[in-house]
Amino acid sequence: MSPPAMAPALGSAGTEYKKESGTARLLGSGSAGVAELLIFHPVDTIAKRLMSNSSKVTSVSAFNSVIFREYASAPISTKFTSLFPGLGYAAGYKILQRIYKYGGQPFVRDYLTKHHEQDFDKAFGKGTGKAMLNATAGSFIGIGEIVLLPLDVLKIKRQTNPEAFRSRGFFRIVADEGMGLYRGAGWTAARNAPGSFALFGGSAWAKEKLFKLEDYNKATWGQNFVASVVGASGSLIVSAPLDVIKTRIQNRNFENPESGFRIVASMMKHEGITSFFKGLTPKMLMTGPKLVFSFWLAQTLIPAFGKIV
Repeated sequence: MSPPAMAPALGSAGTEYKKESGTARLLGSGSAGVAELLIFHPVDTIAKRLMSNSSKVTSVSAFNSVIFREYASAPISTKFTSLFPGLGYAAGYKILQRIYKYGGQPFVRDYLTKHHEQDFDKAFGKGTGKAMLNATAGSFIGIGEIVLLPLDVLKIKRQTNPEAFRSRGFFRIVADEGMGLYRGAGWTAARNAPGSFALFGGSAWAKEKLFKLEDYNKATWGQNFVASVVGASGSLIVSAPLDVIKTRIQNRNFENPESGFRIVASMMKHEGITSFFKGLTPKMLMTGPKLVFSFWLAQTLIPAFGKIV
């Protein structure tokens, strides 16, 4: 028997807020993760390979070499399948990440609403305070996302540096590398904190200011879509520089790691300040829709599942 939906509760300011059941949050966020993986994994591979590339791309052939690597001159079908490296790691990481992030943020939001809603309202005003509360909950959940970092590391290495595996399986790599799989955790947290803040805060701001919604769960699919575009765009822009650094830390060979600060110094010296925004355009054009899609789907499905489970 499915657990009953959570009853409305009172925040510190005495206002009523509604909570979806844990099952609804799990089903909604998990469904969004599965759908995103099936549709957008090739796009993610392209973005990661562009961010990992340190040379200038001045021709179509050079672009093909960066994206498809040794399959640059292969038939189109082979090129396409080459964009699915690390799918097993990607499945584990992406689905768990979306469940954790989209399903976990409401729990942190509920806690902050119950105990600190009045503090946010006093600091930012009632409407803006609610959006800032959602943003803060997103930031906290984003920092905690580093727990899943090993799966992200293995996914990115499969996409950008498969030679690092040397025919080793998952358990062998975990045994060999240990805590080395958490290399770049500080940079990842530094990226996730503002990125998740902007994602959830931008979405809440749009619902609050553009659509005048007091109960965000009552947003239509169209309102959720617009809110997702606002949140995702802000998230990608503010997290772009740290995302490039994080990706370059993670795509190095296991036996030849490099610190984030050395990578930053090298980028500044050899590639210039614009290198920190490498891959931003394809991320906005390709990864952006992926984030918008999954966030929109989660925001739409979680309340929908909340009505039936």
